[in-house]
Amino acid sequence: MMDYKNKQIVVLGLAKSGTTVAKLLHKLGAKIVVNDVKPEDQCKEKRELESLGIKVICGSHPDDLITSETDLVIKNPGIPYHIPPIQQALSLRIPVITEVEVAYQLAKAPFIGITGSNGKTTTTALIGEILKHAHFRPIVAGNIGTVVCEQAILAEENQVLVTELSSFQLKGTEQFRPKIGLLLNIYQAHLDYHQTMEDYIAAKARMFFNQTPDDFAVLNADCEECVKLIPSIKSQVYLFSTKHEVVRGAYAHKGMIYWKDQGMIEPVLSVHELSLKGVHNLENVLAALTASRLFGADFKTIREVLKDFKGVEHRLEYVRTTPNHVSYYNDSKATNPTATITALKSFPQKVILIAGGLDRGIDFQELIEPFRQHVKQLILFGQTAEKLAKIAQIAGLDQIYTVDNVDSAVKLADRIAVSGDVVLLSPACASWDMFSSFEERGRMFKEAVHKI
Repeated sequence: MMDYKNKQIVVLGLAKSGTTVAKLLHKLGAKIVVNDVKPEDQCKEKRELESLGIKVICGSHPDDLITSETDLVIKNPGIPYHIPPIQQALSLRIPVITEVEVAYQLAKAPFIGITGSNGKTTTTALIGEILKHAHFRPIVAGNIGTVVCEQAILAEENQVLVTELSSFQLKGTEQFRPKIGLLLNIYQAHLDYHQTMEDYIAAKARMFFNQTPDDFAVLNADCEECVKLIPSIKSQVYLFSTKHEVVRGAYAHKGMIYWKDQGMIEPVLSVHELSLKGVHNLENVLAALTASRLFGADFKTIREVLKDFKGVEHRLEYVRTTPNHVSYYNDSKATNPTATITALKSFPQKVILIAGGLDRGIDFQELIEPFRQHVKQLILFGQTAEKLAKIAQIAGLDQIYTVDNVDSAVKLADRIAVSGDVVLLSPACASWDMFSSFEERGRMFKEAVHKI
């Protein structure tokens, strides 16, 4: 375990992860300064931290925040690297990490890490469920909702930390080494943060950077960018595919899911037995099966969980069917166009789509054909409403509406929907222009749906 006693540490960004890591390292004897550019009246965590003896500076980044005496900078994953304190730390060769690296340094338990542009939350939750039923006492943490370092310090050696990890979190790791690392897919995303696809892919690839031949890498054989990484990976590579048989790993063929290893093929269950529907969820199932099997889960448990697992909140989550026979689905976690395209393809009929959110500079051209084929009417809100409306016009949609918020979107959907319609919230955008998180956006959508 890393010794943080008397280390001079600057934590950038309060939020949940910054507050948690500051409290934890203070308890371990570190000398902490927390800095957040938000005005003091918006730093609601300030009073709690100061009551513990932690220095908190709000409102700006002071010029003397980072000095040659600083041992470590821990940044909120979403903070970009170009801001002055980080650039100053890097120029002084001071390590700049995220709390995931701290978690790894403190943990006694091994890690299973899950990353990818889409499907992380479902796959993470599914692995957690399988390992729980197989009596491995997993701790599910990370982007799925629980700060990793908070759980890592509590984990025992005979447990496992099943962690959903974003590219933002992985970019700030140095020694992080999961026993099993998963890369589900790579699509164009977060380019406002990474600037280039090369940087985005490199951040995802950090999952495997420190692995050895004693570890496992699980990759999507159907994703070209994932396959390109294989030559650089030093661990044992297992693949999953919905399209063809793999050398070792999990695959689907003619409606059946198989596990293959050391030349032996095991039929696991048929695709129609899965509670999760759609090709994207089949990929998540194959990835979870591979990771769980490599960790030691038995086939009987895997089968039982795969049959019963219903999915996670905010990911193609069924909300309700109204008395006039209109069904509502919450896909608030669709924070990029690819995720929305996947959601649209999950329904046999055209849907009433509610979309829009933070403008990250994406042109949304890839949505033209999916809009044409899968969208009946479009309701938009947020910064990207005008952009998405233009895309919808190119796609030939003639029923395009713009509203101020989610509540208004649901009320409008209720007025224009007819019996048998599906109303889908799948924004194709991040939520931060109007909400604190995609979870808040999804909850507000569900509350509005239950009011109609």
